[in-house]
Amino acid sequence: MALPLRAEEYAIYRQQLSGVTYTFDGLVDVMAKATPLRSGDQLAGCAAESDAQRAAAAWVLADLPLQTFLNETVVPYESDEVTRLIIDTHDRQAFAPISHLTVGGFRDWLLDNASRPDAASRMAAISPGVTPEMAAAVSKIMRNQDLIAVASAIEVSAAFRTTIGQRGTLATRLQPNHPTDDPRGVAAAVLDGLLLGCGDAVIGINPATDSPHATADLLQLLDSIRTRFDIPTQSCVLSHITTTIGLIEDGAPVDLVFQSIAGTEGANRAFGVDIAVLREGNEAARSLHRGTVGDNVMYLETGQGSALSSGAHLGTGGKPVDQQTLEVRAYAVARDLQPLLVNTVVGFIGPEYLYDGRQIIRAGLEDHFCGKLLGLPMGVDVCYTNHAEADQNDMDNLLTLLAAAGVAFVITVPGADDIMLGYQSLAFHDVLLTRQTLGLRTAPEFEAWLRSIGMIDETGRLIPFDVTHSPLRELTSARIA
Repeated sequence: MALPLRAEEYAIYRQQLSGVTYTFDGLVDVMAKATPLRSGDQLAGCAAESDAQRAAAAWVLADLPLQTFLNETVVPYESDEVTRLIIDTHDRQAFAPISHLTVGGFRDWLLDNASRPDAASRMAAISPGVTPEMAAAVSKIMRNQDLIAVASAIEVSAAFRTTIGQRGTLATRLQPNHPTDDPRGVAAAVLDGLLLGCGDAVIGINPATDSPHATADLLQLLDSIRTRFDIPTQSCVLSHITTTIGLIEDGAPVDLVFQSIAGTEGANRAFGVDIAVLREGNEAARSLHRGTVGDNVMYLETGQGSALSSGAHLGTGGKPVDQQTLEVRAYAVARDLQPLLVNTVVGFIGPEYLYDGRQIIRAGLEDHFCGKLLGLPMGVDVCYTNHAEADQNDMDNLLTLLAAAGVAFVITVPGADDIMLGYQSLAFHDVLLTRQTLGLRTAPEFEAWLRSIGMIDETGRLIPFDVTHSPLRELTSARIA
C-alpha cells in the first residue's frame, strides 16, 4: 500500500483562549502539547509551557478529523518501519464507521458505545481501523474515568495453556527473580506465589545474565515445576529474543518468547531487534506446539520513555514526539505478533520520565486503554523506583483502577520488592485482596487446578491451609536443591 499524500494544510493548528492565540507547529507538536504533564516530555523539550497552552492544544486536537492521522505521520514513513507497519496494515473497512469523526467525536463515540450491551463487539469491529496515533490522541482528551469506562467495555483474550483477558478475571505474572538466579531462591518465590493463587498469566523470570546456559537452566527449572505439579500455566525466561530463538533450536522447553519493544525503528534497534526478528521468534515458538488451549506465544514489554532514553524519539521535521504517543506506537508492533501477554512497565524507568504517583497512575490508565483499544490483551506492571515521588499507596490506587478497567494481568513479586531489578511492584497479597474486593477470578484453567488441589472454594476464594498437607509440599527450596 502506498503512503497517503501528506496534507500539512489539512488541519489548522491554532486556537484562541482567553484572548491569547496559541499556534502549534503541526501534528507532532499539538499531540505533545495536549498531553497531560509528565517529566519525560519536559526532558525532551516538547511539553506544554503552561496549563493554558495545554488546554488550547487539547481543544485543537479534539477538532482534528481522524483522517488527519492517515494523511500526516508523526514519524516519517520513509525512514521508520514501525510507521510503515501502521500505514500498510491499516484496515480501512474497519475504519469506515468512524472515518467521519473528529478526535473529540471519537471520544463521544467510545463513551456512547461503552454503555451498550454489545459494546465489546462494537469496539472489536473498529479496532483494526484505529491507528496508534488515533488511540493516543483520543486518550489525551479523556479523563481517568473515561479511560476506565471504555477500557472496561472492551474484552480482548489470548490463550496458551491458560486464557488471558476474559471479562471478570485478573491474571498475574508470578515474577520469582533472584540476584544470582539461585534455584532455591527462585523455587521459594514460586511456591510463595502459587500458595497465594498467582502465576496464571505466566511464571516469568528476569535472568541475572543473558547467557544461553543460564537461561536454559532456568527454563528447565520452571518446566520441571510446571510438569511435576501439572500446573496449567506457561513459563518464560525474559532473555533477549535471539537467545531464546537459539535455545528453541537446541530443544529447550520454551513456552513464550519475550522481548522489550518500542514505538520507533531506532528504539527497537537499541533493543537489538527489528520486526523481522520479532516475527522469526513468533514463528519459532509456534512451531513447538506447546500450547494446549491456544497458540499465542509472545510476551512483550513496553514502557513510556524507552524511545527517549535511547535517543530515538524524534519524528517528522526532527521534532520530538511525546513519550505516550511513541508508547502506543509500540502496540502496533505488538498487535502484528498476536501475543499472549503485553504489559507496560509503567514506572520502571524512573522519575525522569514519570515523576510522581500522579503521573504514573495517569500513564498506566492511558497505556491500558490504548492497548485494549488496539486489540491487545493488555497488562500493566504497577511499579515505581525508589527515587520517584511515589509510594505503595499510589500503587494500590492504580491497581484498583486498572482492575475496575478490566486489566488482563499485573506483575506480582514477593513482598512487592524485586530484589534483583531493584524496584517496587505488587505483592501476591495485593492481587489476592483486589480479586476478593472486586469479585474477580483467576484464569479459568488455573482456577480449576487450584480447586483440584484444594486451594480455593467454589467462589474462587483462597482456603487457608498448611502447605505440609498440599501437593505443593514438594516445592520447597530444600527439595529443589
